[in-house]
Amino acid sequence: MKYYIIAGEASGDLHGSNLIKELRKLDVPATIRCWGGDKMQQAGGELVKHYRDLAFMGFAEVLMNLRTIFRNLKFCKEDILQFKPDALILIDYPGFNLRIAKWAKQQGLKIIYYISPQVWAWKENRVKAMKQCIDKMLVILPFEKKYFHDKWNWDVEYVGHPLVEEIEKFRAQGTREKFSHKPIIALLPGSRKQEIIKKLPVMLEVSKYFPDHQFIVAQAPSVEDTFYKIFTQKYPNVSSVTDKTYDLLLQAKAALVTSGTATLETALFNVPEVVCYKGSPLSYQIGKRLVKVKYISLVNLIMDKLVVKELIQHDLTEENLKHELHELIMNESRIKEIKKDYSSLKQLLTEGGNASQKAAQSIIHFLATGAT
Repeated sequence: MKYYIIAGEASGDLHGSNLIKELRKLDVPATIRCWGGDKMQQAGGELVKHYRDLAFMGFAEVLMNLRTIFRNLKFCKEDILQFKPDALILIDYPGFNLRIAKWAKQQGLKIIYYISPQVWAWKENRVKAMKQCIDKMLVILPFEKKYFHDKWNWDVEYVGHPLVEEIEKFRAQGTREKFSHKPIIALLPGSRKQEIIKKLPVMLEVSKYFPDHQFIVAQAPSVEDTFYKIFTQKYPNVSSVTDKTYDLLLQAKAALVTSGTATLETALFNVPEVVCYKGSPLSYQIGKRLVKVKYISLVNLIMDKLVVKELIQHDLTEENLKHELHELIMNESRIKEIKKDYSSLKQLLTEGGNASQKAAQSIIHFLATGAT
């Protein structure tokens, strides 16, 4: 069969690559064309567009790049029509993918959505249109199945979270290079320049209060080293690694993490963390009025309680971050409590089994039988 897969971020590239590997096990002669990144390409997908050319963050940034976004949409539609896939598989990235889904439904294509847009947080009005144009929805957060069924009368399939298998696989690889003889504090400031500029300077300032610790920045492979050095070069106990986030988390004592998938990855490595978020003033004010969830980190959302501290916008200060990091390093009861909650979190995320394998099986079964 022919599959056209669209992912628009680093996390989508990771999960898309694992899905491609599992699809190829079940459908050996499959032809796969994709939007994503290096991992999807290495897994056997023919890469059309890299996610680094698609990543626009926040309301203001999206508005500034509307012309590029519409140009990408036009090109994508033309490429799909030329390829004529048996299935269109969309991975998260809702601003782009939901537009493609609506158009693709009109073309008579089979549409599978893997990793639901977070409509339970904001833009809930999208669900009616999603039901109309998505033939099969595969979700990765345990509360999403109940949410869609109870509120929208839509039976979706929970397959488990793909990060669990990815991290377990990584752990099983064995010993790696040691980054420092000092206790390590991991800094995960995000993968886009806009968010790095907002959050990394505050994270770095905290390093001067902990001279006996080595602060290591997890650099995104899509961002050049020289960009990070503008911020890091003046701090004596700060260093960086590129494309080695998991190696870093395996060795870290604590972490300062931007909101998003990284908060969940950090938890699955059992590393106590502080969640840091700071956007442009305009994006934050708009988001504050639209987002309906109690928490911004996936860890807290899934557990439905405050497991890890969130420092948001004006609360993300040098003094607050210093205090919270001290708690993660020195307060044994706090550390023990966090790790106990992490264990419960992992149990919730493995209820669906091996996510990538189950997703691939579900897709193949759906295409063969039409059963949802």
